[in-house]
Amino acid sequence: MDEKKPLKKPRGKARLLEGKCIACGARCESACPVDAITMDAEGAPLIDTGKCIGCVKCVKICPATALEMFFTAEELAILDEIAKQAAAATAPPPADDDDPEAARLAALLAAYRDVWVFVEQTEGEPAVVSWQLLGEGAKLAEALGVNLCAVVIGSDVAHLASESFAYGARKVYLMDAPVYKNYRTDAYLDAVCDLIGKYKPEVILMGATGLGRDLAGAVATRLQTGLTADCTGLSINDHRELMQTRPAFGGNIMATILCEARRPQMATVRPHVMKLPPRVADRTGEIIRESMVVNEDDFPTKVLQIIRDANSTDAVDVAGAHVIVSGGRGMMNKENFALLQELADELGGVVGSSRSAVDAGWMPHSRQVGQTGKTVRPKIYIACGISGAIQHLVGMQDSDTIIAINRDKEAPIFEVATYGIVGDLFKIVPAITQRIRELKKQGVGARG
Repeated sequence: MDEKKPLKKPRGKARLLEGKCIACGARCESACPVDAITMDAEGAPLIDTGKCIGCVKCVKICPATALEMFFTAEELAILDEIAKQAAAATAPPPADDDDPEAARLAALLAAYRDVWVFVEQTEGEPAVVSWQLLGEGAKLAEALGVNLCAVVIGSDVAHLASESFAYGARKVYLMDAPVYKNYRTDAYLDAVCDLIGKYKPEVILMGATGLGRDLAGAVATRLQTGLTADCTGLSINDHRELMQTRPAFGGNIMATILCEARRPQMATVRPHVMKLPPRVADRTGEIIRESMVVNEDDFPTKVLQIIRDANSTDAVDVAGAHVIVSGGRGMMNKENFALLQELADELGGVVGSSRSAVDAGWMPHSRQVGQTGKTVRPKIYIACGISGAIQHLVGMQDSDTIIAINRDKEAPIFEVATYGIVGDLFKIVPAITQRIRELKKQGVGARG
């Protein structure tokens, strides 16, 4: 019997997205190994599709995500068939007919497909963690050979469907009604569980925010499925199981958790743990509008007023900062944090802290970076007098550049630092601040 030949995965051709090129200096042209790219008079690439071999090098090197891989309808059909074959190959083996429990479990698991991301919003403003999760969800969906879908619930939130497509979703399940204007556990719980019961997603991701933690826990409890909170890593194994990695035992080890016998598999992830994917404005997808017969009187909780804390005494968003200067136990007292504030001001950043500084009363909890504080991903993270316990490292180790200042050359913080300075921070930090001021007077880095 002849074996069916495996399909050859098409590589596609590179193409330019209109209006995205920033004329960065012909990086794509220099990266092309077959001279398929030349530059026009305005510095934009001209792609010879006859020469293009689909190596993706130009797409990867483009700093503006102005290039993408284009596939013909025939190639897309082949990709879909390959995805189906991959899904069939990784599906759980058929259960033994003599084991009804195993047969029931196999049927249950096979009924669930697709990766869902809950798009959190407040008064129509989305939480950035939702877009970060769409980027991570795309990887999971590709590994499973299924669709990446977004769930949008609220009032007058149809615009978030378009944003979800821009960040990679192929489908959006939209429930738009006045009863969902403000978040209430009961209303959103009924809505999400209704969608899950009808469409049966395989994986659901939510942000580990106050809202996300509340909703995810309620959904998992009602559905009697597993939920792993505050994940720092997500992947798929050979049995289509979501491998959910998170710190355990006070952050001393990293545990990988599986949900083998329940669906959907649910996980929450803190803001800024996952990278924000590129936004492609002209992406489109399918919007599935759903509704439930509900009345305001069905829910005992009423939202009378929303009080924002933007004018509080400490409204600094550490998680969203591009530059963070953090202090730990080595700062000795609260007053010494003024040194870090001076440096942060010169760099256009904010001051953060370790848990020990918060426990000592030197900084508010809203500034804490780490497992029990905020997870951050700034361009520059300067750690001053922070030893580098694992609980702190899990909250900042993905920063682009880490500069550590500590007296102890054996401090664990140096293991993750891009640059390390061993010495007295009370001499080093003021010296760095003064040098930055001098450079700014000379016009160096005046625009940050």
